[in-house]
Amino acid sequence: MKIKGLDYNTQREQLVLPEYGREVQSMVDYCVDLKDRQERQRCAESIVAIMERMKPRVGDAKEYRHKLWDHLALMSGFRLDIDYPFDISQAHHMMEKPKPMAYPMKRIPVRHYGNMMFEIFDKLKTLPEGAERNELIRLAANQMKRDLMQWGHGSSDNEKVASDIANYTHGTVELDLSTFKFDRTEMPQPRNNEKKQRRRKN
Repeated sequence: MKIKGLDYNTQREQLVLPEYGREVQSMVDYCVDLKDRQERQRCAESIVAIMERMKPRVGDAKEYRHKLWDHLALMSGFRLDIDYPFDISQAHHMMEKPKPMAYPMKRIPVRHYGNMMFEIFDKLKTLPEGAERNELIRLAANQMKRDLMQWGHGSSDNEKVASDIANYTHGTVELDLSTFKFDRTEMPQPRNNEKKQRRRKN
């Protein structure tokens, strides 16, 4: 919507670096159009001084000043013909967006245990008998029970854990529930929103 006499930021040209605001961008545009080189140089140095006051220095002073001059070059579209105190040839890389990271999409039989747990199951299939294997079994079984309590609406039992760990390790791990001791676990407390919903139902 455009109303005569009203000027909205959404109707203006998009800023290259919005953090400095439209006034600084206007200064840069003015500086670019100056005919005298010495005057442009003084103007550019004044603009960088203003930018420095707007954004207090963090870290190395020289590196910070270099970044400010890079920002000035970016805001001018590299049209500002002055003597830069730093090399600005790499400034355009600042505007490049990082490439999206590949998301691991491994298929696992059940999601409530998670991919890491299935990596542990695979390790247990080949791990030799000993203290390390026994400890990993203990950690895995207890984590499985916590996962079941968290994602199984509080429903978890030792038989289910024993059955699953035997199944997913292809029978190489079989818990003896008569001797195996699980850590003490507590039911996860419902969040405030869940409590409110339960009260409404009641």
